Amino acid sequence: MEWFILLFAGLFEVLGVVALNQLSVKINVKWLLILVGGFGISLTLLTIAMKEISMGTAYAIWTGVGTIGGVLIGMIFYGEPKDNIRLFFISLVVISAVGLKLVS
Repeated sequence: MEWFILLFAGLFEVLGVVALNQLSVKINVKWLLILVGGFGISLTLLTIAMKEISMGTAYAIWTGVGTIGGVLIGMIFYGEPKDNIRLFFISLVVISAVGLKLVS
């Protein structure tokens, strides 16, 4: 169960980053609330997950999910490059996260 909580913590981190990007374009109360809520929920879920998952592993997975999510959102919705080298490095992050799960 903690692994699912950790996954959702990473997804809410991505939501916070999307809100941060939107706020950089135009400051608006809606995106500010989404930013605070996204990061607040993300950190709360991370804290819950760390009760059963070691700190180093939980933090690495959390940042990995956030990194992968942020890059994919950027490529899909914000026109960031989709070249093969970026996809290769995303796959390395995924492999690392799976590896940490397997040894934990």
